[in-house]
Amino acid sequence: MVTNQERKPWVNWTLFLVTAVVVFLLGLFASSIIERKTEAYALQMVKPIPDDETRNEVWGANFPREYETYMKGLETDFKSKHGGSAMTDYLETYPELVIMWAGYGFSKDYNQGRGHAYAVEDLRNTLRTGGNKKSPMPATCWTCKSTDVPRLIERDGAAGFYKGKWIDKGHEVVNPIGCKDCHDNKTMDLAITRPALVEAFEKQGKKMEDFSRQEMRSLVCAQCHVEYYFDKANHDGVPYLRFPWDKGFSAEDMEEYFDEIEFKDWTHKISKAPMLKAQHPDYELFMTGIHAQRGVSCADCHMPYKSEGGVKFTDHHVQSPLNNVANSCQVCHREETERLVQDVYERQDKLEELRHLAESALAKAHLEAKVAWDNGATEAEMKSILTLIRHSQWRWDWVAAANGLGFHSPTEAMRVVGSAIQKAEEARRELAILLISKGVKYPPKLPDFSTKAAAQVAAGWDMEALKADKKDFLETTAVEWDKKAKERQGTLIKYEEQK
Repeated sequence: MVTNQERKPWVNWTLFLVTAVVVFLLGLFASSIIERKTEAYALQMVKPIPDDETRNEVWGANFPREYETYMKGLETDFKSKHGGSAMTDYLETYPELVIMWAGYGFSKDYNQGRGHAYAVEDLRNTLRTGGNKKSPMPATCWTCKSTDVPRLIERDGAAGFYKGKWIDKGHEVVNPIGCKDCHDNKTMDLAITRPALVEAFEKQGKKMEDFSRQEMRSLVCAQCHVEYYFDKANHDGVPYLRFPWDKGFSAEDMEEYFDEIEFKDWTHKISKAPMLKAQHPDYELFMTGIHAQRGVSCADCHMPYKSEGGVKFTDHHVQSPLNNVANSCQVCHREETERLVQDVYERQDKLEELRHLAESALAKAHLEAKVAWDNGATEAEMKSILTLIRHSQWRWDWVAAANGLGFHSPTEAMRVVGSAIQKAEEARRELAILLISKGVKYPPKLPDFSTKAAAQVAAGWDMEALKADKKDFLETTAVEWDKKAKERQGTLIKYEEQK
């Protein structure tokens, strides 16, 4: 028999290390069991949630921690260098945008979004949705603004919900973005409630059940934080919500897709170019970045985990990670807060510099195109110029419309904006040659667009009439919507009491 003294030292050390590893693994296993039991206890619902329940406060009665953090979305006091929840008038900051979007609603009004809690209110208030005299926006515009939307889609079908004008559905869209948008009411599993995302993946041969939970922590965001368009051609004129992903996620892939189907969002009022308007392709840009490549999800940064009383749960205060660096960035990055914030700003500052170059060139290109038309340019002479303007502004917008000023993928964002600058300047070179051939001195004298007010005059808007119409809408139609909403909620509460 071999005694401890007779064993070689390495054998004792091996036994010690093996024992330590086994104890450590057993500890992890026990910890996991306790954590799962705690989570299961935390997810026990006090009261079952009906399939058609859209009120966030009813869901919140079952999940007070999540609801308490969700309600912090009402705070609008954080403003970073390039974003945050505070209101910012982008047209005041970047008046070139008014010229770039002339003839389209964004040149009337374009503000920094204040967050999910204000989605319904801000859509009502913006001049883009019009007033009582003219409400040009389709009902499809409500799609990503409210927990009432999944209920209406389930009731009317997707095409039925998209049919009609924005103003036709307002009395039924009341509750802002919240619980039902992302969760199954019985299991609390993450769920896709907007058909456009499901349909886009089905065209690629993918099913939602094939994605992991970590992937779903981004895909629930990708229901709305994506590029989309209204496909009227294939749905009897109904503006059916589609994602232009058939050829890929990149700016060039989508550009090719739109060109192939000859789609345009509007014809530019000044240059007459057939234009594209990017929405907010956050998911597509994010997927080209290092965080996505490392398996990080949207929720990891914008809705990080937190602990309270031994219970681990997701912080439902959806916000800029820069207002929560400790729980978002520093879970992975060990640098000091000041250094991490500075890293973000350095990348955003560089991109903003490039954006300004693109915006200046594009605004001038639109105005110079008008000079060319006014001096007898033909459609054949303008065709390549207008295509360059269309492609340049699309690429600029693909980055500019995404949240985070490019930080979701700085390298790709700078590449795409760089190509936008190149195409805008190429359009201006062709315009210079054309104008000189028409006897016009180059550069021509252009109208003032140095301020929002001056640019809106140049774009041909009667802003006082638009504001008066919106004021009338808010004092009449919107008030009637709220009255009907309260009546409906009162009926629901009485129904629950009777049960």
